[in-house]
Amino acid sequence: MRTTIRLMIAVGMFALSGGLVQAQQEKMSHPAMDPAKQAAMEAMQRLGSPSEEHKALEPFVGSWTYTAQWWMSPDAPPEAMTGSATNTLIFGGRFLKQEIRGEAEGQPSFEGIGFIGYDNLRKEYQSVWFDNMATGMMMGTGRFDAATQTLTDAGKFSCPLTMETHRQFRSAWTVVDPTHNTYESYMRTPEGREFKAMEIYYSRAE
Repeated sequence: MRTTIRLMIAVGMFALSGGLVQAQQEKMSHPAMDPAKQAAMEAMQRLGSPSEEHKALEPFVGSWTYTAQWWMSPDAPPEAMTGSATNTLIFGGRFLKQEIRGEAEGQPSFEGIGFIGYDNLRKEYQSVWFDNMATGMMMGTGRFDAATQTLTDAGKFSCPLTMETHRQFRSAWTVVDPTHNTYESYMRTPEGREFKAMEIYYSRAE
């Protein structure tokens, strides 16, 4: 009887010691993360995820038709264009992708792609645009005014028309209602005079 009891105790102690060794090995293979590193990882995840500011991009999502006109200079007559746009949120809602097609009388078919996002760290909206009419990219930064539902943007681009390598622009993209929005862009003459260079009226196609 005593022999049996001692044997059971010995087996239990062996199992307990084995469990302690396994736990220690797992602890060594998966050491606790340093608190500072853990905080940095949490901050990176938070700043790398869509925020409240990204919701301002949602009203622009969808398929649209548009009518547009633009001006080469302040005193030039407007030229017209019609076309379609498809705007989608990508990478989990982090960026708005724009795909534009258009037709203008006497002009080749127009194609353009743009991306807009909000940088949580810099606390600014950022945009990039490129199309089949130039080899440079338009890049800008801006903000969203909730009161007017307007996303403003400003930056520089190289202009083949004026030969300026850093031509300034600013734009305003406004949500009118769930099925309409408008876009306006402004340029400057070489003398510094600002003028409206383009206006676009979008209507939801779906």
